[in-house]
Amino acid sequence: MKIAFHGAARTVTGSKHLLTLKNGRKILFDCGMFQGMGKETDALNRTWGFDPAEVDILVLSHAHIDHSGLIPKLVRDGFNGPIFCTPATRSLTAILLEDSADIQEEDAKYANKRRAATGQPYIKPLYTLEDAKKAIPMFREVEYGNWFRIDESIELLFTDAGHIIGSAAVHLRVTENNKTEQITFSGDVGRYRDIILRSPETFPQADYLLIESTYGNSLHSLQTTTPDQLLEWIDRVCVRRRGKLIIPAFSVGRTQEILYSLNQLEVERRLPQIDYFVDSPLSIEATEVVKSYPQYFNKTIQRLLQTDSDPFRFSGLRYIKTVEESKQLNFRNEPCVIISASGMADAGRVKHHISNNIENTRNGILLVGYCEPNSLGGRLAAGKKVVSIFGMEHEVHAEVGSVRSMSAHGDYEDLCQFLSSQDPRAVKKMFLVHGEYDVQVQFRQRLINKGFLDVDIPERHYEIGLS
Repeated sequence: MKIAFHGAARTVTGSKHLLTLKNGRKILFDCGMFQGMGKETDALNRTWGFDPAEVDILVLSHAHIDHSGLIPKLVRDGFNGPIFCTPATRSLTAILLEDSADIQEEDAKYANKRRAATGQPYIKPLYTLEDAKKAIPMFREVEYGNWFRIDESIELLFTDAGHIIGSAAVHLRVTENNKTEQITFSGDVGRYRDIILRSPETFPQADYLLIESTYGNSLHSLQTTTPDQLLEWIDRVCVRRRGKLIIPAFSVGRTQEILYSLNQLEVERRLPQIDYFVDSPLSIEATEVVKSYPQYFNKTIQRLLQTDSDPFRFSGLRYIKTVEESKQLNFRNEPCVIISASGMADAGRVKHHISNNIENTRNGILLVGYCEPNSLGGRLAAGKKVVSIFGMEHEVHAEVGSVRSMSAHGDYEDLCQFLSSQDPRAVKKMFLVHGEYDVQVQFRQRLINKGFLDVDIPERHYEIGLS
């Protein structure tokens, strides 16, 4: 048995890990798209490092595009097996992949106009809407908490990872030559004090463990609550300066957390009476999906639902659906909050909103999640004074800030708590994935100090035998 790491290896995006059994069967953990990697991004997404037609099974930890986004391309390139995930992950992934396909086709169309003008050959989109629709019927739902037999040698268990609705840690029991071993892939691990979701669950002892490490060297602040931090920004930008506050937010998870926090401020009668826009059709669909799985909410939200039938809606909230409505926001002079995808500000409508508002000192840009350093959000977070957007240089005069408390990824204390159900001496080998290398080096030492004996930080396309 061996494993190879074809994405999210010394970086936080493009999650893909390929397990090959002794009998030759190949199981892929996640099939994510690389995002925010600058000029390398397209080439990374077009190169597999393995033959998709040889993959027998895909197991998907959750719906985020950096974990699911290349599934249509995998299918188009020859994969024809089942895709196992939780019911909520299937619902969310279906809408995310169709939205992603639209973006691929639009980006290719835009690029080809420029290439035609310079005599360059046309490029094809990574995949099309038709490719995405072909992939969805291949999904197979598996509920949390029960071992599911895939075949005579492979069993699958999903436990709640607490990252987004439907997110799971993946556990495989593989039996070969009368010997059974467990391989656990954490997916993305959520937080134990999440305002909406249940905490990550404990899980059976693993022999081999792949653990994410996005915040493996830092702690999230607990001094100020998310509603208080949002209120501080809204008050400073929208109330005092009469400007626009642009919030790049992933359609799944982060947008719902922002809406819930704003609803909480309204319940407490502290929400400023201005207009709040969610400018993302995908976010609107995703919010409806999230609301359809209340059983995955934590006990606090369960109690709230007894008196508030929709904890994601409040006065002043408007959903923007059409492109024309989105463009009209650029001509508003009144203060407002615009919540729009994508979270790294590298694609989608939010990129246009930033482009149109970044040079005005009245305005603010609030980053509410992890941004890959090369993405637009990452460059803004790093304090760049000039950024390129759609090929044009923009001076950054809008106030830029971040709310770290909103991360859906656990910090190092959360990650260590997630691992606390494990006997470190029984874990034969651990691999750190989904993290920047300098962060992983620090997290590796922390894990060694906790008794884990063999902790590796694999590079992309690195392959190693397990037994």
